Amino acid sequence: MRSLDDMKVSVFRIVLFLCLALILAFFICVFTSPVMFTQPWRLVSALLSDEVGFALSLSVITAACSTAISLAIGIPAAYALSRFDFRGKTVVEGLLDIPVAVPPIALGVMLLMFFARNPLGSLINERVIRFVFEVPGIILAQFAVISALTIKMLKEVFDGVPPRYEKVARTLGYTELESFLYVTLPAAKRGVLGVTLLSWARALGEFGATITLAGATRFKTETLPIAIYLNLAAGDLESVATLSIIFLLVSCVTQVVIRKLLYRGFAL
Repeated sequence: MRSLDDMKVSVFRIVLFLCLALILAFFICVFTSPVMFTQPWRLVSALLSDEVGFALSLSVITAACSTAISLAIGIPAAYALSRFDFRGKTVVEGLLDIPVAVPPIALGVMLLMFFARNPLGSLINERVIRFVFEVPGIILAQFAVISALTIKMLKEVFDGVPPRYEKVARTLGYTELESFLYVTLPAAKRGVLGVTLLSWARALGEFGATITLAGATRFKTETLPIAIYLNLAAGDLESVATLSIIFLLVSCVTQVVIRKLLYRGFAL
């Protein structure tokens, strides 16, 4: 007969997998619901339309740009927070929590006010690069939303790499930069890849800050989330359902394919 401890373990596992099954069932129900509002031929037609093609390409490109900028700034910043203690570190980490907690639409309003009312922002927008109601505004809005989250996730990744690896490298003659490039980054590459994918996915679906700063102009600042909003405002539920399915398919396929290819390429 099975012992009492074995039965407790079995009940515990049942609870674990039941919770997993419940969350999966919930999202499957949500993700498949748009299928009820559209037809297969409409999905094919939408994929071939100029508007969806424009929105899809703009979404992918801007999300890639904002993610690249976030990583270029976020990797050094996260490494500094992970490895060094300095005065005001707690304040810095607290400030990085604010963009994560603030609604994206509020971030968009702040950015719009900066470029519209602040003399420095107005100068940048008029003389350097236009962000308000322009494509660069999409990239900036996405960056504002994902950058702090990217830094926080990267810090957790670097926290998981033992500092003793770098100390050993330093004893072998490596500089701080060389230790970071040739020891820490390779050890953290899987985590950095995961953060990259999550940041890109979050940028791809960004809406609130984007529509506030860059606007919602068809064939100009029309990303996929904005295309969904424009069709919803027009009362075209079938187009909304079709665009939602396309967005879901793009997100799922991209995440799965990139994870398969890159994780295989980054295998230790």
